[in-house]
Amino acid sequence: MLSVSKEKKIILKNGEPFFYLADTCWSAFTNITKEEWAYYLYKRKSQGFNTIQINILPQWDASDTDLCFKPFENENPYKLNEEYFEHAYQMCVQAKKEGFELALVVLWCNYVPGTWASQMFSQGILPFDCLENYVNKVHETFTKLNPIYIISGDTDFPEKETEKYYISVAKQLRALAPDCLFTTHIKGRYSYIPEELLECLDLCFYQSGHNAKDLSMPYSLSEEMQRKYPDKPLINSEPCYEQMGYSGKMYGRWTREDVRRAAYVSVLSGACAGITYGAAGIYSWHKADKGFMTKLGEGFDTPKSYQEAMNFPGAWDYGFLKECLNHFHVEGLIPCQNLLVNPTNEIRVAQAFEDLLFVYIPHNTKVKLCLKDEWKVTAIDLSNRFVSHLNVEQKEDFIQIEMHPFDLDAFYIIKKGA
Repeated sequence: MLSVSKEKKIILKNGEPFFYLADTCWSAFTNITKEEWAYYLYKRKSQGFNTIQINILPQWDASDTDLCFKPFENENPYKLNEEYFEHAYQMCVQAKKEGFELALVVLWCNYVPGTWASQMFSQGILPFDCLENYVNKVHETFTKLNPIYIISGDTDFPEKETEKYYISVAKQLRALAPDCLFTTHIKGRYSYIPEELLECLDLCFYQSGHNAKDLSMPYSLSEEMQRKYPDKPLINSEPCYEQMGYSGKMYGRWTREDVRRAAYVSVLSGACAGITYGAAGIYSWHKADKGFMTKLGEGFDTPKSYQEAMNFPGAWDYGFLKECLNHFHVEGLIPCQNLLVNPTNEIRVAQAFEDLLFVYIPHNTKVKLCLKDEWKVTAIDLSNRFVSHLNVEQKEDFIQIEMHPFDLDAFYIIKKGA
């Protein structure tokens, strides 16, 4: 059973700290065969993931598929397809048997009026009066598996009618499933959550997203969300996806180093209840001989096949971050940017305990921290897992850590003592 810690900073599982490490598989219920699902679970479990994020209804920008799993009979939202929900339930049962928690999106933004997606693609908007029956079916199918319910998917809240849909669904499902955790997945570079919806939520998600024009989003959104919603655990539930094309049809793709940076920056900036990984080709479950709607949504370029995407190395980087925090029994991080002397926000500093600090350094330089006494610094090369112990020089008002010997980004473990 999942719950929120007394301090409202982390998630607990059966009373013990649980670092939410999710993989994004939005299209699982519509695009994945039984054999593919078994392999997917095996692979992600081996990489350390403990949660899977899935869209209950068909993902609007899923890749084409030969499968025919439809939630509504004859596209009629008033007639639920029992076979679809049984199929989805069995997939979830299999995931639970492998040790995964489930984070299920109830209403992606294209199903709700007024959102940025439904304004672009209005054919899928659900009538308000069909929601009660649908939510009852969601509860009947999934609540027994104790999922985290993600009320919205990639949404904004531009209209009162939009808020009405999500608030109504949240209140109904909350009454039916009071022991489940609730959150909402909002669109990238966005932080607004209506107050009446916020009252239904146990934790907050934000999305630093896939726009390459502003690389500050993993930490600046984290800081903004903590100011607005200080009493809820915080997770970056959609950082940039590995090998995803930049949004807005901008040329370029996110690399392993980009997605790793987003993870470390988010967590050390205070979004420390967990982190979510995504791979282009996995969330849409793309097959090499199938189409992908590059003109839909944010205009992403065509992904690689799911077979190739399953082997992207960034997934291992996310698992390594979780293992580092678990190794030190970290139960929450306090951002400590005030300790950093270097004139940049890109280096991130956080305190785990009074005698233990973590630093993420994306590019090599001497790191200066407003600390006194003696400190030992262990640097981990995040590309290769090489380890180096760095010299520390005590200045008048700060310590100066020598440059690490690696080529790319590094994670510093800083312990007090000689």
